[in-house]
Amino acid sequence: MTAPIRLAIVRQKYNPHGGAERFVARALDALASRGALDVTLLARQWQQGDSGWHSETINPRYSGRLGRDRGFAHAVQKRLKDFDLVQSHERIPGATIFRAGDGVHAVWLEQLSRVQGLPARLIRFFSPYHSYVCLAETEMFRHPALRTVICNSRLVRDEIADRFAVPDHKLELIYNGVDTDAFHPDLASHRKAMRDQWRVPQDAPLLAYVGSGFARKGVATALAAIVPYRDVHLVIAGADKHARRYQKQAQELGIAARVRFLGGVADVKPVYGAADALILPTLYDPFPNVCVEAFASGLPVFTSPMCGAAEWISEGVNGWTNDALDIEGYRSAVGAWLARRDEWPALRQAARKTAEPYTLARMAGELEALYARLLAQT
Repeated sequence: MTAPIRLAIVRQKYNPHGGAERFVARALDALASRGALDVTLLARQWQQGDSGWHSETINPRYSGRLGRDRGFAHAVQKRLKDFDLVQSHERIPGATIFRAGDGVHAVWLEQLSRVQGLPARLIRFFSPYHSYVCLAETEMFRHPALRTVICNSRLVRDEIADRFAVPDHKLELIYNGVDTDAFHPDLASHRKAMRDQWRVPQDAPLLAYVGSGFARKGVATALAAIVPYRDVHLVIAGADKHARRYQKQAQELGIAARVRFLGGVADVKPVYGAADALILPTLYDPFPNVCVEAFASGLPVFTSPMCGAAEWISEGVNGWTNDALDIEGYRSAVGAWLARRDEWPALRQAARKTAEPYTLARMAGELEALYARLLAQT
């Protein structure tokens, strides 16, 4: 009997409900069940999920986030030789596989500068932490041990190729998978109960925003987008330490009665079921799971070109794209969507068809084939 592949998954803080973690868990649980993998999670902190993986805590003493990241990276590097393959979700030179789920740090900093004032930009420019992350990223992409970069969008794949001269044969495009049975247009069964709970009229157009990190993912733009349309409501599912700032914005815009801040939501499926579309005007998002889930649930998506999900959008067919800061563009798109209300069933059907090929089984199969190919080359 062939021994299973010894695979290490590296993630500093592992939360089974996080986006990157869900990508790993969905694929590796399927692979582990086939006996193909012996998976060990290496993490500073981790929450126990339903998987049967081994878990090891790597948490050297540190001071500050720079010391935290650097110390964790050094400790992980000492363990690399103990595994056949190491798939890192952190920027650690020496890993066999890197999943670029967070994209390119330098690109994120460039996008962030668009919404920051001069003092904040200067602080960031001289930050030792950001300098370290950018340097570690460069060293990782140029390290001879790196054999594959898993990219979850063409957006990220092209950024890595352009900025770090990583050859095409090392760049593997594997889109996020989704449970197409759990996320399905039938979630509309939640519509009446959730709208009653939120005091949203049953026939009102309802946009959903799902995600944390309100500044990055565009809550301010989402709020501004609905101002001209008095019958449009917005639910915001996600936690953010500055949530009160956005609640104040809603009041100042005169739309507070049409906006519901739900906070963190353990189960987002009822949110999708109650909504008519998803809005995510993100500054930078390699490929958020929320977009895959929304498509699978039959929701057209409003997002930005700096979101990997834009690659799946056919303008006006299953969604719309506009720059994250283009408020008028989003208002125009929402207006176009409202004007075609009689076509909403077709839009929902097109959204569902967009996600249907990207099942968990497909993603697991693509990962398993990648691992097998890498091992065959050793």
